[in-house]
Amino acid sequence: MLTRKVTPELVSTWKETAKTYRPLLQPNKKTGPDVLAYLTGKYPVRELTSDALRDVVEDNILSNECHARKMPAGITPEVQGFVMENTGTGKHLYENQDEMFRGRAIIGAVELQSAYFMVEGSSLLWDELFAFRGLDVEDLGNYYLVAEYVACLRRFDLLDQVPAQKAL
Repeated sequence: MLTRKVTPELVSTWKETAKTYRPLLQPNKKTGPDVLAYLTGKYPVRELTSDALRDVVEDNILSNECHARKMPAGITPEVQGFVMENTGTGKHLYENQDEMFRGRAIIGAVELQSAYFMVEGSSLLWDELFAFRGLDVEDLGNYYLVAEYVACLRRFDLLDQVPAQKAL
């Protein structure tokens, strides 16, 4: 999750990371239902049916060409919202919240058709979902997304699995 100001040096680092790792990566993007099943299978969540949350996610998708392209033609976004419970495995997320989020509820949503997701309140959860979801062919052409994916894999000690993907 990008939580710092973008600088020319940071962009240069992203480009170098993408140049190094793009040849090792294969499209591996999971579906929206896969992301939701992973999330709800690992963490205690309470469904949020807020129109406001659904509207924000729909607007994020439909107002941004890069996300809108991933929606099937003629299909309205299908959003599942949630709040992470601060119990069981969810406690770990709250105990490791970034300072800027500390004390706030961790909320988010998954769009089932495009696999778009959003998380507020936890860079740890956002990074975990991004590493799990993976990248599609179009994403692999975007140096920022490749660099972000590599950073998320590193955060969870999964980067060593990348070269194995190419060999498969």
